[in-house]
Amino acid sequence: MEYSHSDAELIRQPIGYWSWAAYKAVVTRIQATLAGIGTTQPQWWVLAQVAHADPAKTRAEVSGLLSNYLEAGPEVMEEEIDRTIAQGWITEDAEGHLGITTEGRTFFDKAAALQDELWAERHAGISDEEYLTTVKVLQRFIHNTGGHAWHH
Repeated sequence: MEYSHSDAELIRQPIGYWSWAAYKAVVTRIQATLAGIGTTQPQWWVLAQVAHADPAKTRAEVSGLLSNYLEAGPEVMEEEIDRTIAQGWITEDAEGHLGITTEGRTFFDKAAALQDELWAERHAGISDEEYLTTVKVLQRFIHNTGGHAWHH
């Protein structure tokens, strides 16, 4: 690939712009690809949480954990949990525990394989060392500006 500027010029480029542009490109790609198989990114998050839960998590636990992802908020996550139940991918018992259905497990496996493909696409030509440095640098920017970020 060809970079936008020389190394000397890149050093002076604004991190806010480039981190936003990377975010937009990555999230747009993920969301469009998931839409292609009939789901949303928040529904994927719900499925992943329920599929990996042992013991089963409650609706409140899943919603609380995911509500900060991309600033979705608790209302969006509650709606997405309802939609995921309506799709027949998960169930909710009387105590609010969420479980994955057979159909949900099949769909989850399909979506997980797709997510693996997207991961490989994003990381093409990027070593683990480069990725680790990038994430640490971004976390340092967050820290230095008084921000807070956490990802499960």
